[in-house]
Amino acid sequence: MATSTNLSTPLSPYLPSHHRRRPHSASSLLLPIRKRLTISCNSSKRAPPPPSAVAQEENHPSLAEQLKPLSNTILSDQPNQAPLLSKPKSTWVNPTKPKPSVLSLQRHQRSTSYSYNPQIKDLRQFAKKLNECEESDFPAVIAEIPHPPTRENALLVLHSLRPWKKTLLFFNWLKAQNAFPMETILYNVAMKSLRFGRQFQHIDDLACEMIDKGIELDNITYSTIITCAKRCNLFDKAVEWFERMYKTGLMPDEVTYSAVLDVYAKLGKVEEVMSLYERGRASGWKPDPIAFAVLAKVFGEAGDYDGIRYVLQEMKSLEVQPNLVVYNTLLEAMGKAGKPGLARSLFEEMVDSGVAPNEKTLTALIKIYGKARWAKDALQLWERMRLNGWPVDFILYNTLLSMCADLGLVEEAEILFEDMKGSERRKPDSWSYTAMLNIYGSGGDVDKAMFLFEEMSEKGVELNVMGLTCLIQCLGRAKKIDDLVRVFETSIEAGVRPDDRLCGCLLSVVSYNEGDDADKVLACLEKANPSLVTFVKLLSGGESSNFDIVKEEFKNILSNTALDARRPFCNCLIDICRNRNYHERAHELLYLGTIYGLYPGLHTKTEEEWRLNVRSLSVGAAQTALEEWMATLAKIVQRDETLPAVFSANTGSGTHKFSQGLGNAFASHAEKLAAPFRESEVKAGFFIATREDLISWLQSKALTTACTN
Repeated sequence: MATSTNLSTPLSPYLPSHHRRRPHSASSLLLPIRKRLTISCNSSKRAPPPPSAVAQEENHPSLAEQLKPLSNTILSDQPNQAPLLSKPKSTWVNPTKPKPSVLSLQRHQRSTSYSYNPQIKDLRQFAKKLNECEESDFPAVIAEIPHPPTRENALLVLHSLRPWKKTLLFFNWLKAQNAFPMETILYNVAMKSLRFGRQFQHIDDLACEMIDKGIELDNITYSTIITCAKRCNLFDKAVEWFERMYKTGLMPDEVTYSAVLDVYAKLGKVEEVMSLYERGRASGWKPDPIAFAVLAKVFGEAGDYDGIRYVLQEMKSLEVQPNLVVYNTLLEAMGKAGKPGLARSLFEEMVDSGVAPNEKTLTALIKIYGKARWAKDALQLWERMRLNGWPVDFILYNTLLSMCADLGLVEEAEILFEDMKGSERRKPDSWSYTAMLNIYGSGGDVDKAMFLFEEMSEKGVELNVMGLTCLIQCLGRAKKIDDLVRVFETSIEAGVRPDDRLCGCLLSVVSYNEGDDADKVLACLEKANPSLVTFVKLLSGGESSNFDIVKEEFKNILSNTALDARRPFCNCLIDICRNRNYHERAHELLYLGTIYGLYPGLHTKTEEEWRLNVRSLSVGAAQTALEEWMATLAKIVQRDETLPAVFSANTGSGTHKFSQGLGNAFASHAEKLAAPFRESEVKAGFFIATREDLISWLQSKALTTACTN
């Protein structure tokens, strides 16, 4: 049995050559919509019912034998080719042999063969007893069934049972009674209860039992199996049963087809999703909003803006009105694709169409605005939320506070925070306080940060490690080391577990403190990361420490450090060395950091320009990198090698309100070295030097050094 769909068989017998394709470039999106060739999928002859599932598996091609990879059927091999200027030649299709359909356009009808049951009251009371009884009491309760187990009575009781274990016990009891033939509808009702309990294995067993006994599996059966597998994250099993459905000759209805579309999306199989979608559309299927939400999510995860536009275009052409779920999915997709302007337009379209946003909608939009640093739009949205009474939850409030922290919006954050305090249902939690600590910590407002810390203790709000890191950073910058030690020890006693970010923050405080203050911070760091303190003490041995020992210990430190904390560790260690006048050791650490991949893209070269990118380095590390670069260029000048016309250094401009950036420190160090780098008037955060000026300076420096020696 195939467990995954291999889309490898040509689609040419099934698809007209000019049916709708997913665009893959902006130019292809502008092509005029061509008229679709419509061919009836109904045959005048009806095939007799299959004698068995196994026999039909040999006669009917599987889905894997029908579908073909997206790369061969939908996507162009040459995405940059010019758009077609003429209508392609149509492929003739014999109308007496219509193309096979991949789904049934008629939703499976529920059975209505049972009528009103006069015993309904007694049976519901009995079902209530079964729901409430213990499993051990089940045999005794089942013996008190008020009426003989008929098909209608059994269906009524099965529909009324809630716990999946009781459903399974009752269903097994029914089979043991052998009072009437077990039909498909009985299995379907039992499976739905098991699906609610996420019991895929039991559902799989019942389905196999149906096959063994020759009981027909209909669309509802397969839909229940597939959706249960999806809920249990058993996506391969869902695909396996979908394959089996095709092999038996049964066409899925719209519900099953949409569910499988979502399964392939969960598996990340974009080609299969698009192939299924295109095959369904070629069969006359009009997707519902949920199917479009699946497509939007697929393209959003990939950050595929063209794909998102395709979804919007398809919905418009089919006159499918997006619902709230689709809008939310599209907004999240726009955020991942980095399109804040289009996300704003989509939101306005949503509101104008009469769809009211919920908390998820607003949270997604606030995240998009925050990421794009659109403070004005975010605050205007917040004001609209207040005026329109749109729903706000904890996540949305905390997202707004985090955005204010990222953008340095102190007053706006304080208004939001006070608003939360005045709310009966949305009091500030640990993450709310963390956002405020981040704001005050970034701005260096020690008094307000400490007030929040004391307030958290009084109100019993737990301080998390991120909040502690923000507070430690704030106190360290203010050189209030005694308060820092008290906060650290209190938090550790309260159960906060230090992580690598907190250790990096403590290491940073050590880098700009000396004497007793540095020792106090190192004592705190030793409680969180003893090996890191040992390495700092090794560096404090000065230039006498053996390079091979330093290299090995540094490698061990990095191996036990999270990826996102390795570069900050190296930056801080270089700063410590420079502040203690161990300049050679600082250059060694920069070299080790470079060979261990901590500074990718530090140097970039073109024929016209060589650039030093130091925006991810600390002040000390950037100064060390500049010195290292100048020393290398001096050797190149001595060898009389070809040099580009321009040399530049990128320190970053810093868009945060509280961001200091490297610009001032870099400019000061370049001035100290008398290096001919001047701040660019065109690009913020860039320092430029011409080839002639740099060569002249390097030669004069070399001459001065030679005379001194």
